Amino acid sequence: MNVGLLYSRIRQDEKLLLSELRSRGHTITKIDIRDEQFDIANPPAAFTQVDVVLDRCLATSRSYYITQFLEAYGIPIINDATTADVCADKVKNSLALQSAEVPTPRTEVAFTTDSAMESIERFGYPCILKPVVGSWGRLMAKIDSASAAEAILEHKSTLGHYEHKVFYIQEFVSKPGRDIRVLAADGEPIAAMTRTADHWLTNAAKGAETAPFSLDDRARELVADASKAVGGGLLGIDLMETGGGDYTVHEINHTVEFKALNDAVSTDVPGEVIDWLEMAIDALSDNNSNEIITDAETT
Repeated sequence: MNVGLLYSRIRQDEKLLLSELRSRGHTITKIDIRDEQFDIANPPAAFTQVDVVLDRCLATSRSYYITQFLEAYGIPIINDATTADVCADKVKNSLALQSAEVPTPRTEVAFTTDSAMESIERFGYPCILKPVVGSWGRLMAKIDSASAAEAILEHKSTLGHYEHKVFYIQEFVSKPGRDIRVLAADGEPIAAMTRTADHWLTNAAKGAETAPFSLDDRARELVADASKAVGGGLLGIDLMETGGGDYTVHEINHTVEFKALNDAVSTDVPGEVIDWLEMAIDALSDNNSNEIITDAETT
């Protein structure tokens, strides 16, 4: 197949995918999103020969729009526009999980500093304030006091972008010094790892120590339910242990990085990803063939 790799920077994750695709004899079309222009009617030439596009854009804004353009062109993209839309926005993410009855941290959203302060006081200290868009733990704050809350809210209220005027406030989950990252394809786990740190943020991007993690039945159930809640696809699903063998799902990532996971586990992560991609394209081809047959039978 001809795979379009959509990127703005080739990181180790993309190098792993490219190497695996080449080893299987697939054609690769590398497409730098920064060089393209998108007509509302016709796709750029780079996209006209590909069977599927892998969205590996770093910028959420680019990912958000490109998925919509490619779906309008009828070009398969992973992940699709619905999943990208839900996962890129923490508010939509939380609403989707809550609607699907997937355990997720208690969350409130406010739109002024006064109403946000009321939410924070209701949560008590500590609680967490997150940007509605972002990754790698950036601009997240653990609020330990009223004075800290007032200072952070005042600072955010002066920032220019409207997203900083959306105050996303979440309960502080007392996790055991770690969280769990699961890479899943349409709800089926590929591999999982723990991310452990002395800091309350346990992102691998911030230097957390990683180790393989064996998912139990409950974790697998939540991964499947969480994936379904946001539309499926290739996802990074983050869980925290809450005691008694249960978990809470606190975030789902749709342009997931996996280099740290690949180093932590014995599973060939890029190989498993491409296995799934090949099956997804085969299924899409079968569906298209069935549609053609059905149309012929009805004419």
